[in-house]
Amino acid sequence: MKQQLPDPVPEQAATWFARVQDAPGDEAVRAALAQWLGQHPRHREEYQRLAVLWRAADLIPAQRLAALCEPAPVRQLPRRRLLRQALAAGVALAALGLGWRAWESPRLHHQAELQTVLGERRQVDLPDGSHLQLNSATRLQVAFTPQRREVRLLQGEAMFSVAHDSSRPFVVSTAQGEVTVTGTRFDVRQDPDRTRVVVEQGSVRVQGASDSRAQLTAGQGSHIDPQGKVAAPYAIDADALTAWRHGKLVFDNAPLSEVVREVSRYRVQPLRVAPGKVASLRLSSTFSSDDPDALLRALPNILPVVVRQLADGSSEIIAK
Repeated sequence: MKQQLPDPVPEQAATWFARVQDAPGDEAVRAALAQWLGQHPRHREEYQRLAVLWRAADLIPAQRLAALCEPAPVRQLPRRRLLRQALAAGVALAALGLGWRAWESPRLHHQAELQTVLGERRQVDLPDGSHLQLNSATRLQVAFTPQRREVRLLQGEAMFSVAHDSSRPFVVSTAQGEVTVTGTRFDVRQDPDRTRVVVEQGSVRVQGASDSRAQLTAGQGSHIDPQGKVAAPYAIDADALTAWRHGKLVFDNAPLSEVVREVSRYRVQPLRVAPGKVASLRLSSTFSSDDPDALLRALPNILPVVVRQLADGSSEIIAK
């Protein structure tokens, strides 16, 4: 009978997991991990299994965790079982506060700077279990301490799915104010002159630099103006405003000036619209953010306008 070879995936997943925990801010390691995860569904499944085990240590009594560090004697274990047992022991030590820096340190003390280039979207998992989705041309800084989880959104837009932790609030700060939660899903966009907040699930507190504030729940939005004043909560279409996560730009009776400003976030060359009546024309349509020029090709068939190319490579929308 032909001997079945041991499955190498669990050992590979454990190796990758250890590398990420040892260097949580290393973008090269993260990129290599993403490539390995994408090679086969089994890779992602086994890696997520380890992540669940890692987080589950907080739920196990200390006495039981200590016992995991002293397994019953065995004559000899296959290498894969030894590796899994070593991981279990490492989880136990970390949760007891006895030893593995890779468990507690990244979760409580973590710093990173993340960014996307024009037209790029990116997903990032944080050590506390929170998940970020970065839109085009976004830059932010992450700083975790035992008391607070903070993200400084310097430019662009990000969707936050925050892991609940009542002892450590999650704060997104911008030039105009900050958004505070303990666990929820919401979107924050930093424009040059204001901050926009959209809540998809849960609730958030929006605090402006002027000490004005608002409490938002699911399906509500607000914004902070240049003076740090927070607008009263208003109803929003969260699916439309966060459609960028799926590569879509959704416009519902939006003025052309707003459409141009949005599309420009995905184009290398500047896009302008003539002031006055042209800028106030209304548009309702959906386009791909991966092909922003598709809007320019379609626009003359939708509105009474012409798109002209200028010598500097920019485009301008004018009346037909």
